[in-house]
Amino acid sequence: MAKKTVLVNNEEFAPYITGKKIHDRISQLGKKISKEYRDKTPIFIGILNGSFVFFADLMREITIECEVDFLKLSSYGDAKISSGNVHLLKDLNCQVMDRDIIIVEDIIDSGLSIDFIKRLILAQNPKSFAVVSLLYKTKAVKIDFAIDYIGFKIPNDFVVGYGLDYAQKGRNLPAVYKIVDKKK
Repeated sequence: MAKKTVLVNNEEFAPYITGKKIHDRISQLGKKISKEYRDKTPIFIGILNGSFVFFADLMREITIECEVDFLKLSSYGDAKISSGNVHLLKDLNCQVMDRDIIIVEDIIDSGLSIDFIKRLILAQNPKSFAVVSLLYKTKAVKIDFAIDYIGFKIPNDFVVGYGLDYAQKGRNLPAVYKIVDKKK
């Protein structure tokens, strides 16, 4: 990846995780999940809008029979920091009772969204529940929750690209970029 910054909503972002590193890691995750669920037919649930790029690439690496569905939540609006309020904007179309459920997230930071999702899904009595996230901000988590499959652990920097946005912009960047700290 070239060492060139990009502007998203008039903020400067620098390259952080290359597209190649992301694809290599997704390939590893796909193999691991496929092996661990080889005798099952899980439902992969993508969390919109942010996970759609990661979700699509992960699905291409899954070699077992599976189903897909989507949830859409809102917790950010146009801000760089979560509002702390999670709202369900699109519910599931599938039945999760007695099924193996794998939630696919783009990023877990505060943990509020994944806690909301966990309570929503577990109330429907799935056979199993797992979470895969491309990015995990270990220092930002406010809720203690085990993440089963993690692409990359990152510091508490604001990032965009590869599906992640800043006020709906930057999702189309082919890699992950982090905001440039102007104070340095």
